[in-house]
Amino acid sequence: MKIALMDSGIGLLAAAAAMRRLRPDADLLLSCDPEGMPWGPRTPADLTGRALGVARAAAEHRPDALVVACNTASVHSLPALRAALEPAIPVIGTVPAIKPAAASGGRVAIWATPATTGSPYQRGLIAEFAAGARVTEVPCPGLADAVERGNEDAVARAVAAAAALTPADVTDVVLGCTHYELVEASIRTALAERTGGAEFVFHGSAEAVAVQALRRIGARPEPYLPRTGGLTVLLGGRQGPLPAAALGYAEGRLLAEGAPLAH
Repeated sequence: MKIALMDSGIGLLAAAAAMRRLRPDADLLLSCDPEGMPWGPRTPADLTGRALGVARAAAEHRPDALVVACNTASVHSLPALRAALEPAIPVIGTVPAIKPAAASGGRVAIWATPATTGSPYQRGLIAEFAAGARVTEVPCPGLADAVERGNEDAVARAVAAAAALTPADVTDVVLGCTHYELVEASIRTALAERTGGAEFVFHGSAEAVAVQALRRIGARPEPYLPRTGGLTVLLGGRQGPLPAAALGYAEGRLLAEGAPLAH
């Protein structure tokens, strides 16, 4: 079994780590675009062109499925990616976990990139799955880039700015960018400080996306299998080592076991 995951950078680590935990026997292929990232500020047409290049590079390795482990790319490019690769390769997008967050009946904050915040796509998800809920969209400028660079000070500043925009009575937080799942602990701390220690339920997409990818190829989670799956990294379509910045995160360290690193 070979599962490919794509993103502009290391935002795919959360979904890749979830897949590694669910299927230790699966070969993982990570396809990134270090020269073109971040994708968020790009026009939809430009972003789609970059995403197609990353997806086609992955497709050359004949994976059983391709996970678009990027919310922004899923918003703008998923139809083009599916048109290019399916039905030969199932393409699984990443959708913000708005539906389960709204089901709790509390107040929901959706942290997302400025490109996704307020987009017709996200507003459509809110209308479909959270019409009766109190929802606040929270733009997080600079956070994904700070996570990508592993810059802890920049992450702290971006998280603090977004926390200041988050209503104090929020009960559920949707992490609407795959990069944000890598710094959930920092987000949790910042929100707790803002609200005097309130508890929040966080909703990411990594595990749900991994499960959906397995479902699409007729497989199921088998986390107790021996870890025999390999790791291949494509940087701009060229095979290379796992970016060193990935080691700053637990998900990256999980994947890095036995894999070479970039310096």
